[in-house]
Amino acid sequence: MPDLPPCGTLPSSPGQAPCWLAPSARHLRSFLALPELAIVAESCAAERRLHEELQAEPHQSVERKRLATLADDDVRSNYETFLRFRDALLAAGTFEAYYLAVMRNGRIAVPPVFVAKVVEAIVARLFEDASDPFERRAAQLLCRPQRVTISDGRVLSADSDAADRMSDAGGDVIGWLMRQGCASHGASMPVLGADNADVFAAQGDPLSFILDLTLEVASELGHGLRFTMTRADSGLAALARVLERWIAHFLGVRTTIRPLQRIDDPAWAWHIGLDVESSAILDDLYRGSAPDPTRLQRLIGLFRLDFADPAEMRADLAGKPVYLGVAMSDAQLLRLKPQNLLINLPLAATM
Repeated sequence: MPDLPPCGTLPSSPGQAPCWLAPSARHLRSFLALPELAIVAESCAAERRLHEELQAEPHQSVERKRLATLADDDVRSNYETFLRFRDALLAAGTFEAYYLAVMRNGRIAVPPVFVAKVVEAIVARLFEDASDPFERRAAQLLCRPQRVTISDGRVLSADSDAADRMSDAGGDVIGWLMRQGCASHGASMPVLGADNADVFAAQGDPLSFILDLTLEVASELGHGLRFTMTRADSGLAALARVLERWIAHFLGVRTTIRPLQRIDDPAWAWHIGLDVESSAILDDLYRGSAPDPTRLQRLIGLFRLDFADPAEMRADLAGKPVYLGVAMSDAQLLRLKPQNLLINLPLAATM
């Protein structure tokens, strides 16, 4: 892949995007609840007072000399980092404007946990009205790590934190949870499907369901015949719709994204990996270098992205598809980087 060109001017102010999310006191309090800032038994009196006052009024200014009264050096550093982050977030005006500014800067000096909370807030607002249970579950892939397992040709994804909390298994966490579901419904994480979508909607907790990312299922018909069918309720199809909405929300660009089983394109011109693993694998494939088969098996999703208006693309790429990839790590973890779509789309300079 050649070096990425400038992507043009991205929206950077709330006035350009009235549906963007302004940080509220409730949002700021959620950062104060993080383990790095939460009160513990060892917290000194000055830390307790500061935390209590920020909980009551999260927007209040805090003088540097007050931070000097905190007894623990690590706690003092954590509050300094939080206050810098909070002030930058409030100055940006919205979570989206802050997120774009940080990602376009190229050097992220903010703790990953803060960035994750920013994306989580955006996702929660963006998909709060989603009526499709598969989209609501797939949206969590934008902001939460997933455990992935491949079993009997199925690619299954479970929220990493939720799965670890519910399981005492050391290896195949998802398989263990599904087996437990057969014996004890209270200990299981069900696979989201048409038969339990109403339970999902009523429960309101997308983290407690496994998402089936399998794109195609094959059936043996006998006599050497094999029938392959694309699953209408594939988690990859739901993720494709989520990514379309993500792009439109930030960039105001309409796209069509559909899952693929493979890339058969001799004129392949542009691709974007949605995580570290898929970026490296797609780079190798683009250059004609076949990755090791074991590594290639980590590539669990491919997509084709087309712009609704080719004029919104870079002129030399107008009308050409953009290929996307999703891959799990060697430890079978999936960590999407949704900023890749916003930064690396080949937008026209006038956009």
